[in-house]
Amino acid sequence: MKLLLLSNSTAPGHGYLEHAKDEIADTLGDVRDLVFVPYALADHDAYTAKVRAALSPLGVRVTGVHTHADPARAVRDAGAVFVGGGNSFRLLKNLHDHGLVTATRERVAAGAPYLGSSAGTNMACPTLRTTNDMPIVQPPTFEALGLVPFQINPHYLDASPDSSHMGETRAERLEQFLEENDVPVAALREGTWLRRDGDSLTLGGATTGAVVFDRAAGAREAAVGSDLSALLTRSARFDVR
Repeated sequence: MKLLLLSNSTAPGHGYLEHAKDEIADTLGDVRDLVFVPYALADHDAYTAKVRAALSPLGVRVTGVHTHADPARAVRDAGAVFVGGGNSFRLLKNLHDHGLVTATRERVAAGAPYLGSSAGTNMACPTLRTTNDMPIVQPPTFEALGLVPFQINPHYLDASPDSSHMGETRAERLEQFLEENDVPVAALREGTWLRRDGDSLTLGGATTGAVVFDRAAGAREAAVGSDLSALLTRSARFDVR
């Protein structure tokens, strides 16, 4: 299984996907045909065109899954699958509506690389429960693709002592998640990503690293380059209804 799970698609000071182009190229290898899933945003054509422009310098041909009469068949035939960011509730609803949950699981299990950014990274988790988004639509279930057995929180923000915000910090919200669910959460700061290659899981990207939240072990920092393969051995223990 080959996964590249980006916290974000645009890093400060870089163009769209520019900060991760080398990692994308390495993940794709010889694959030159990619199916893009644009359902997290409303304008599917414009979103697909943006991805096509970003990946064309790598020689990658991008097709929007929404242009196919049978989206599930398009995913099953794809050389690689890229699920873009946006609203994760809207994205998950569309994945279920178009039969893409099972199709994507099967295609990735068969060896096709999976790229996700932001909401697309959330989709690789067992459930939607650690997204940052508003529920602008209601998916039939919170169950996602389950390509990894732990949860991810993209766009992770550390608490600022100078902030006037009086609500929960991101860390507090993830600690509340762990009060109800015994499954680790990898909180990815901006510019970072997780790379899975079989049973290996590595944290890459910017020097900001990530925080791994665990009910038993608490929160711990993970530096870029860290081997997080132990997360792949954990089973997600919660009810996905």
